[in-house]
Amino acid sequence: MHPDRYKWIALSNTTLGILMATINSSIILIALPNIFRGIGLNPLSSGNTSYLLWMLMGFMVATAVLLVSLGRVGDMFGRVKMYNLGFAVFTVFSLLLTITWMHGTNAALWLILMRVGQGVGGAFLFANSSAIIADAFPTNQRGLALGVNGVAAIAGSFIGLVLGGLLAPVEWRLVFLVSVPFGLFGTVWAYLKLEERSMKVPSRIDWWGNLTFAIGLIAVLVGITYGIEPYGGHTMGWTSPMVLSALFGGLALLVLFAVIEAHSDHPMMRLSLFKIRAFSAGSIATLLASLGRGGLMFILIIWLQGVWLPLHGYSFAQTPLWAGIYMLPLTVGFLIAGPISGILSDRHGARPFATGGMVIAALAFGLLETLPVNFSYVAFALLLLLMGLGMGVFSAPNQAGIMNSLPPEQRGSGAGIFTTFQNSAMVLSIGVFFTLIILGLAASLPHALYSGLVAQGVPTGLAHRVAGLPPVASLFAAFLGYNPMRTLLGPALPHLAHASYLTGRSFFPLLISKPFQSGLREAFTFAMGASLVAALASWMRGGKYVHGVSAPGDAALDPAASESALVGAGLAEDTGD
Repeated sequence: MHPDRYKWIALSNTTLGILMATINSSIILIALPNIFRGIGLNPLSSGNTSYLLWMLMGFMVATAVLLVSLGRVGDMFGRVKMYNLGFAVFTVFSLLLTITWMHGTNAALWLILMRVGQGVGGAFLFANSSAIIADAFPTNQRGLALGVNGVAAIAGSFIGLVLGGLLAPVEWRLVFLVSVPFGLFGTVWAYLKLEERSMKVPSRIDWWGNLTFAIGLIAVLVGITYGIEPYGGHTMGWTSPMVLSALFGGLALLVLFAVIEAHSDHPMMRLSLFKIRAFSAGSIATLLASLGRGGLMFILIIWLQGVWLPLHGYSFAQTPLWAGIYMLPLTVGFLIAGPISGILSDRHGARPFATGGMVIAALAFGLLETLPVNFSYVAFALLLLLMGLGMGVFSAPNQAGIMNSLPPEQRGSGAGIFTTFQNSAMVLSIGVFFTLIILGLAASLPHALYSGLVAQGVPTGLAHRVAGLPPVASLFAAFLGYNPMRTLLGPALPHLAHASYLTGRSFFPLLISKPFQSGLREAFTFAMGASLVAALASWMRGGKYVHGVSAPGDAALDPAASESALVGAGLAEDTGD
């Protein structure tokens, strides 16, 4: 097949795969109320919160854990072969999710396990798609190609919100079934049209490295997931022995993994790649950018569903769909900036765009911090657009700069590393954002809730009990589109004189506004700081650099030697340090 034709086929297919995977990573965020009602399980009941958390996080945890391994396996056995397998695995588990015949906790466990299976398929796709694109496109067009692919990845996460909100009220199984025809088409298309153009690297599986990395990262991500839950008399679980054991035990295993990799003849993760400045700086920038924005979607959804939308006439049951719709300006920003910045970075290098994008994102976080909780939507939409533009300007050039810096035979492994940084940081970011919000609520919400309930004639004993509940209960109720006060007061409502006002659209949002804003400011300050450090890391990548040393050995991993060789050969432009 002619190279010019093949590269667009490779881009189209990988973009479909990434779009499908990212839509599915977020589609259940809005669909969760309908899913839980469909299987007959109340996720807010005592003991059921873990089902809610794993329904949310299972896909991301499975994907994050497997990315490096599957990128390395793609280098060894063929990236297209592994990518095709990922399409098939993803499609099979999407179909299995739609045929749930059980109810209650058994159904929840089935869905969680199938979501983990979807995550495995997604890991195959994520780990190999960037490398397939880099193999197909010349260096002067990779920024454009990876920009289109990156826009699909980001846009998919927001398209999933709206799609979930539209399909779930009709039939919750449609949320998963919608992927099946695209998965079948993409699997057949990939099998028939994608060509193996990578240089296979003869090697052996690094079993000890894979084992220590997988168990260590799973332990850390599980610790973060359960850290969000209340523990004993504490508002969160960060002091739980189980959480602390998982976090510190997981970190110890990851340190052991680094030691194993440094002495392995066939390492799963080539630590020597971090000697390439463009790769290491770009990967660190990816980690920090994801840490800043990963929890953003959850916090904005809670802000809209728990406060703003009810105050503007929407019932709590309507808020999940409309939250997705009102967040569309963020996606529009990505769609505009991603391809344009990718094209420009092909000419001028990644540094000015990746750095500038993170500065813009930091500015948007700072301005979001100044908004009142009951904001003007025009101002909110403009800031979301600015945020999307900043992240779009960063994403494609940063990814292109990373892929251009890698030796061709290591592109799968390198792509797996920086994508693992991205996905792991997103899980960590959710933990950080939730923690900051809940700590802000815990400081003042109990008093505000107690005073507000007593003022409406609620008996002091009941008001004290409700006010003493962990703030996470209110957040999860709002996040799921349930009426928080109806959930908190439960059977006592029929006996209260002002029950209709207490469960109306204004009581809870007005009550929570001030405590919630305190947590919001802390979360946005954290995100702004992470974005600024990401901008610094992006600047430290140096000038434009494209790997061009064909002979293997230390020179291939020496950025100074490689860049000198490229400039001397007229293959790279040094835009300065």
